[in-house]
Amino acid sequence: MRLFYFLFIFVIVLVLSPFFLFTVYETDRSLIEYLGKLEIDSKTNAAKIYKPGLHFRIPGLQVIRTFDMRLKILDSQCFRIMTKEKKDVLVDFYVLWQIDDLQLYFTRTGGYRTKAEQLLKQKILADLKAEFGRHTVPAVVYGERLELMLRLREAIESDTKNMGISVIDVRVKRIDLPDEVRDSVYNRMRAERERVASEIRANGRADAVRMHASAEKEKRVILANAVKEAKRIKGEGDSTAMQIYAETYNLDPDFYNFYRSLDAYKNSFSKKSDILILTPDGDFFTFFKKKY
Repeated sequence: MRLFYFLFIFVIVLVLSPFFLFTVYETDRSLIEYLGKLEIDSKTNAAKIYKPGLHFRIPGLQVIRTFDMRLKILDSQCFRIMTKEKKDVLVDFYVLWQIDDLQLYFTRTGGYRTKAEQLLKQKILADLKAEFGRHTVPAVVYGERLELMLRLREAIESDTKNMGISVIDVRVKRIDLPDEVRDSVYNRMRAERERVASEIRANGRADAVRMHASAEKEKRVILANAVKEAKRIKGEGDSTAMQIYAETYNLDPDFYNFYRSLDAYKNSFSKKSDILILTPDGDFFTFFKKKY
């Protein structure tokens, strides 16, 4: 009989335990609402937060509110945002966030993630518009994008503190131009690149002309100096040759005349086709007539 009573009580406890006990998992935290108000911890005078484990509750009077404390990703849709140039850009972004203050989060959002993400999206969109409104299209696309993201994260983090939310990271996935803006922006960028290219080519041509003129001037100076030096050397050689001829003539005038005539004969009849028409009794053949 005792065993029967024991088993009966065990079965009753086993059946009723889900109504009086609740489990908080490792990734979660829980709050208890009692008659529409959060249960207060007497020690901290703040809402009592139930950590992972098995806890007791009063069924019917207490409502368990469980929250996932892990990181969450808010992935946005495409928004139109105006830049400093009054041009619209299409922006996609995502936010990595988590619950930081559970009581404040519950008070501001009622514990609904959809409401929290809606508020978070509104704040991020407002900060994005403010940041993009201070920059041009090239700056937000590739110029100052990293700095813009850092400032955006700081602004959003300060704005979401009163929501009990901590923003871990904010990233812009895509920045694109609407069809009606893309062509005008690309044409302007192309014109700017062409202007820079034309300026570089003009500077290159100017440098080429300047270098060519400098090289031409240097070539003329070198050639003039070479001609001058050649004339000087030739003059010195002619002077030395005349001096040698004079000395030779003074030593033996007859031999000098004979040697010079032989040299003239050799130069005159160097080829078989050479023809020289002279009278036989001329001075050119003087040494042919003499007998030694």
